[in-house]
Formats: sequence, C-alpha cells, structure tokens
Amino acid sequence: MKTIFKSILIASLGVSMAQCSDDYLDVSSPANTDDSFVTSTPDETYKTLSWCYGNYRQNVASGGNYNWEDAISDVEYYPENDSPNNVIGKLHPENVAIGGKQTQFNGLFATLARAKRIADILENKPQYISARDAGTTNDWTHLYGEAITMRALCYFQLCLHFGDVPYGIENTVADSYTLSSRYAIYDAILADLDRVQGLMYPIGQGGITAERISRTFACGLAGKIAMHAAGYQTLRTDVTGLYGDISFDKIGQESNKCFYARRSDYLNYIRTAEKFFDLALGAAKGATYLVTVDDRAGINNPYQRSYQYIYDMQTSPESLFEVACIEGQQGELGYSQGRPSDGGGSNAAPCKVFAGVRITPTAYYSLYEDGDKRADANMTVTGADGKGNEAMLSFVAGSRLNGGISTNKWDVNRMNPPFVAKQRQMGMNYQVLRIADVMLLNAEAKAYLGKDGEAKALLDQIRARAFGDNNHSVSATGDALLEAIWHERALELLGEGEARWDMIRSGKFHERTSALKSAMAALKGDLRSKGWHDFGNGRVMPAYIWVKKVQLSNPLTFDAVPGDPARTPGWRGVYDYSTIEAVAGKVQGTNHNLAIQGLYRYIDPTSSEAAALEADGYAKTNWGADLISDKAINDDLFLGGWKNGEAPRYFHPIPYETLNQSKGNVTNGYGLPQE
Repeated sequence: MKTIFKSILIASLGVSMAQCSDDYLDVSSPANTDDSFVTSTPDETYKTLSWCYGNYRQNVASGGNYNWEDAISDVEYYPENDSPNNVIGKLHPENVAIGGKQTQFNGLFATLARAKRIADILENKPQYISARDAGTTNDWTHLYGEAITMRALCYFQLCLHFGDVPYGIENTVADSYTLSSRYAIYDAILADLDRVQGLMYPIGQGGITAERISRTFACGLAGKIAMHAAGYQTLRTDVTGLYGDISFDKIGQESNKCFYARRSDYLNYIRTAEKFFDLALGAAKGATYLVTVDDRAGINNPYQRSYQYIYDMQTSPESLFEVACIEGQQGELGYSQGRPSDGGGSNAAPCKVFAGVRITPTAYYSLYEDGDKRADANMTVTGADGKGNEAMLSFVAGSRLNGGISTNKWDVNRMNPPFVAKQRQMGMNYQVLRIADVMLLNAEAKAYLGKDGEAKALLDQIRARAFGDNNHSVSATGDALLEAIWHERALELLGEGEARWDMIRSGKFHERTSALKSAMAALKGDLRSKGWHDFGNGRVMPAYIWVKKVQLSNPLTFDAVPGDPARTPGWRGVYDYSTIEAVAGKVQGTNHNLAIQGLYRYIDPTSSEAAALEADGYAKTNWGADLISDKAINDDLFLGGWKNGEAPRYFHPIPYETLNQSKGNVTNGYGLPQE
C-alpha cells in the first residue's frame, strides 16, 4: 500500500514559512527553533520534511501542468489553438503573462527553502555528525541527504524552466539580490549531491520506497543535471558578466538578446553525468529494475506493465522517484496527460480527461518500427465518451475527444477499478524519473565519451524489452550512435515531456523543428490534393476511415490482434463501467468498442470496398480530412513561434514580485515581460 504524504505544516519548526508562498525570498531564520521537538526522532523529522513533499506535489507537480505546457516537440503538441496555457510551448514569449508560472516558481522556492532549513538543523545533530564522520548511513544521514536532494531538484527545475535565477539566499533577509548563472547553480547542487548521496539509503533499504527521495534518485538526478549543464541551451546576452569567462560553441544567430550554445568544456559535465549514472544503475540501484517480463496472463507487453503498477496504486520498480498522490484528493496526471474522455466532471464513465499532451500525426505514422510494443501503449486514436463507450478522436482543435491523437500512457480505463467520483483526483503518482530514462542518458554520455560498446549495451537492453527479442540491436557508432540514442529516447519517453529537452540539449532543435514543419506541410499537401499521404514505411494516413460499434466480451483491449479491426490498434477500448455501481446507470448501449477500417491504408470513398463496409454497418468518418479543415489544430501548435536560425526561446518569466524586490538587479530576458 502506498505511503500517504500529507502537507504537514509543523508550527513548532519556528520558521516563518507563511511568507514562503508569497515573499519567499524575504524569509528570515528564527532566533529560537525548537530543535528538541522538530528533530527529536527520525519520524518527527520526516513529518517536518513531508511538508516539502506536499508543497511540491500541490504547487509544482499538479495543477494542470501538462509538463508545464512545454511538451511541444517534433513528436508532441498541445491541442488548443488559442489557449494561454501553451504560449511558451509554442515559442511565443512575447505573448505570455508575467505571472503565468508564478505558482510553480513560488512553490519551488518555498519547498527548497524549507528543505534547506531542515538540513541546516540536521547538520548540527550529534547523531548525524558521528555517522557522517564515520562514513556510515543511518536515518539521520538519509534525512539530511533527502532534504539536500529536494533542494537540488527544485533549483534544477527553476533553471530548466526559468533560466538563470537567484540562488542561495533562502532563509535570509534579502534586501537585494541578483541573478546567478545557471552554471554556478548546477555546479553547487552537483557538489551537494555528490557530498550526500553516499550517506543515503538506496530504494528498498532503510524503509525507503520510490515515494521518497533516495540515494538512487539523488544519483540519477545528479546525472541528469550534469547532462543538461553539458547540453546546448539558450543563454542571455543582456546581463553583463553573467556567465563569467566561460567559452561557448554557438549554433545559429544571436537574436532577442540571446544565443543558442553549449559550453566548450561540456565533456567535463558528461564525465560527471556518467559517474552518477553508473552509481544509479550500480551501487546505488537498490530495488529498481527494468521490467522485462510481463507477469499477466495472456498479455505480453513488459513496457506497458511498468506503467500498470502506477495504475494499480503501486510504485513501479522502474521508478527512481514518484510524487505520491491519494485517490480522491490528488492525481492530476490522468486528467492532464491521460487518454481523453468526454465525460462530465464527476460520476461519469469515465470522468472528463482534458488530455493536454497530443502526438503529432507524423510521429504516429512514422516514429515506430513494426513490432515495437511501445507504439500502441504510448499512442491512441480513440478515447472514451464518458458513457461507457469508446470514441474516435478528431483533429478539430480543442480538448477531450478533440485535439488529435493522444498519448496513451495514463489511461484511467487501466485502473482497477477506475476512479469515477471526480476528475483530477485519480490518485496516480507522478513519475519524476525512471530507470529507462537513466539508462538512455547514460548511453548518451558514454557515446559522447567514445565508449560505444557500453553505450550500445544499454541501448540494446531498452530495444530488447521493446521488441521482445534480441534482433533489434543497433550497429551505429560515433555521431550516428548519438542520433540513434536520441531517437530511442523519443520512442521510450513519448508523452513524458523529454523529447523537447532532448531537442534542445542535443543541439538538434533547428534541424528537428525544420523537419517537423516540412513533414507536416507534405502531409497536409497530400491530404488536400490526393486524400491520403504515404509515409514510405507501409503506412498511409487517409482523409477518411470507416468505423462501427461492436461488442467484445471484455471491452478493454490489450495487445493488438492482427486482422481484428476492434483490437487493432491495441491497448484501447474501455473499462466495463457497468460493473461500477456508482456509474452503471450512466452507461449507454451494449456495443462499447470501435472497429476501425482504413486507419493505415487508403480506401477510396467511391470504391466497392467502401460501399461494402457501409453495407456492413461501418460509417465513413473524418480522419485526415479534419486536419485540413477550418476547425483543425493549426500549424502554430507545432513550434510555430520559432524562426529559422534564431535561438529557441522556451523559458517562462520570473514573476513580477521577484523582479520588483530585487531593486532592478533581476530582469527577464528572451523577450519576456517585465511587468
């Protein structure tokens, strides 16, 4: 059973954290802290630290974040044309509101301030000092490392989403402050993680599960931070001396007072990343492992099995860290990034699922090789109508059943049983970091360092799990191997928001964005002129498909059954909501599944085949035709704000209160608003 993390505010901590939610940069350390109570036992200390987990969950991880609306890449997009939610995702910083991500910004600073204050108290505990000096791990050293790692996670995400930010002034009275270089922040938190990780428990030891920060996660996080520090990113030119004497290798042109580059000494960070990844996959691995066997009767998809643990309210053995949620209280993931549903906000079959992460049609038809078990488990062309039935998605702009092909990783129908009382409270954990991500990042690091054999060994483990055999290993070397790893990351992490960061880090942003725009133009051109587009891999996207409702003994489908139009593609259907008393009366009809014809091939609407299908009860249905209609998702959703050669401007604005309190020392760059 899951550990329940509650937002516990321990008043006797003595820290005036009431200010954290607003003026968090003006938090002062108290003169009198009742340390004898707050840290009297490890359990009492953890109760205090649990406030950090609760605040992070409530104000950073949740709230309809849709990966902070940044999950727009060459394989993902946001489904609403004119929503303010995805202005930065579309790369239009000039149109964003300055307070758009104030909740997350303040939430991160409030969390890291509390974590640091707890760490400061623990640092003086005799039980901690004696264990630290002896180089041994106990509950006190772990708690200290847990707090320091939480602080590092928050600073990393601040840099990731806001760029250069103030650093190191939490729990002080800050009359004025300035920006710190993200590289200085990365160096500081990497040093912190290196210092504490050896004194922490890996997952599975000391009572630590993936719902708490562990040595396993600390090492994985450190490696990921180092990879981002090593990678290409957009940097400011409007703050003199911000990056000191660092030398950069630039791509493209300088514009909007920023440029796209990576450090010339980036390999130093790559070596650091490899060290931490090797620990996360070795000495610090603990109980984590890559799921390679599906233990379910009649199902053979170990990739999807790794996610099913979370549907089943268990921690996944692949997770290095999950933000714990409680069914009926939290659980935005299944709503914001799940498989769509047109249901109502409560007591529906299932409830509304907005589905803010969609899959580009070019990715759906061309990203995966035949036989890759990840394809159907990651992408779906159907959702639910909220009345117990499967329903087609459309390329009409919008949400729920509109908005295009959806990610399929977080499907409320896969819960047992689905939570139907209210939307946004499904209780599924947020998976912050998982082992496959770490393995592929480590493969990337090793490829950069010329260790092609070790890199391919990691890559091949991921591919063997995906295909169920050892016949899909990669033979590439050098730069081609790096390309193969980045491609594999898109396959493995589709819908999780990593593809965008990989595009940026790799220096391939311009190339991949241009390729997407060309591919979408070709697709739409063919749909207009011919009514179909051939992707050259045996798959064709047509303007129309033929669909009818059918009855299956189990309306929730699993692995695809070739030749069965109700079970291909796989991993769709709906849960049998007639078995849930609370919503059984909402279920309509008896034919709950959809049989689909022509999804991957062209059927001429005037042909005898089309006539025969219609005679058999199939209805001609818009598919690609909606992609070119006047109600379609528009091209601006596909990284529309990027102009050839410019640095991608993907940061959110630092909120006005922080700018104002800095007395002019902190400003927003990249064309972002100042007020």
